[in-house]
Amino acid sequence: MANHKSSIKRIRQADKKKLHNRYYAKTARNAVRKLRITSDKTSATEMLPKISAMLDKLAKRNIIHKNKASNLKSKLAVYVNKLA
Repeated sequence: MANHKSSIKRIRQADKKKLHNRYYAKTARNAVRKLRITSDKTSATEMLPKISAMLDKLAKRNIIHKNKASNLKSKLAVYVNKLA
């Protein structure tokens, strides 16, 4: 266990931040999953900008890597464009 007050506080802050980041990353993953199972083009085109914005925000805050966000957005756009 840590001996300094500052390191104890840092551990508390890191745990809180980890929980916060995990929640938002999981929410984004679920949104991506929901879009991928959608077969209706109109609802998929409505969902795509919201999910893209969510991924951009996660990348900006370093919760996910910017290239991962870019790759996900690209794949989702291709999926939505292929829908009938």
